[in-house]
Amino acid sequence: MRSLIAALLFLPVLGLGPTSVAHAEDAPLPTVAQVDLTRYTGRWYEIALLPNRFQRQCVADTQANYRLTGERIEVINRCRMADGRMDDIRGHAKVVPDSGNARLRVTFFWPFYGDYWILALDEGYTEVLVGAPNRRYAWVLAREPQLPEARLNALLDRAAALGFDRSAFQRTPQSAAGAAQP
Repeated sequence: MRSLIAALLFLPVLGLGPTSVAHAEDAPLPTVAQVDLTRYTGRWYEIALLPNRFQRQCVADTQANYRLTGERIEVINRCRMADGRMDDIRGHAKVVPDSGNARLRVTFFWPFYGDYWILALDEGYTEVLVGAPNRRYAWVLAREPQLPEARLNALLDRAAALGFDRSAFQRTPQSAAGAAQP
């Protein structure tokens, strides 16, 4: 029995015990190196998300519009509610210094800000994975209302590799009516 206890106490020293296991959800969350905010602005359609309390009224057609306004980015989020009406909210974002524009702080209810970190972004600025460093919030967005299944799966795989719960992501329905909204 003593040898078992001694072995269990010695395993972490060798880097083999449970205390040495690094989990992706505990590691720092890396972002893309650089974001061209001019290219990033415009309309993005929500393809999938980790459900959250501040979007619980949304059932479809969720989209975000970003516009540069001097030092800040104007944010307009909108979605379709169960009764068919559109709901929208306005806010703004500011860039976290020395982040290559990949880390933003967004507010819809000043003075409360949330993290908006760009975790994956294709070269054409047509699809993006966004999340928060606590890994409770994440979104897959695209320039078009639909994203090919292979591309969505690649972004969800990236989210999982970064420590997000891939199985918790929910898809966001996008209709032709929602895509026509300004």
